[in-house]
Amino acid sequence: MAKNTTSEKKSEKKKEGGKIRKWFKDLKVEFKKVVWPTKKTVINNTSVVLGVIVGSAILVGLIDQGFLGLLRLIYNAG
Repeated sequence: MAKNTTSEKKSEKKKEGGKIRKWFKDLKVEFKKVVWPTKKTVINNTSVVLGVIVGSAILVGLIDQGFLGLLRLIYNAG
């Protein structure tokens, strides 16, 4: 098996550096294509998500209390 010479190692590093540089250039191009939401849209979506979370928490809490009451009825009757 032949050993890599110094020039071959430098060539490999340049190829890797070129790949990384190309990746960042492509990343920059893709970020320019992104349609960023407005501040109003972000606030609206965030409030909807928080509302759904709070509503879900209340619903789960009510269901939990209902099952707890049902279990108390079952065990106190027995």
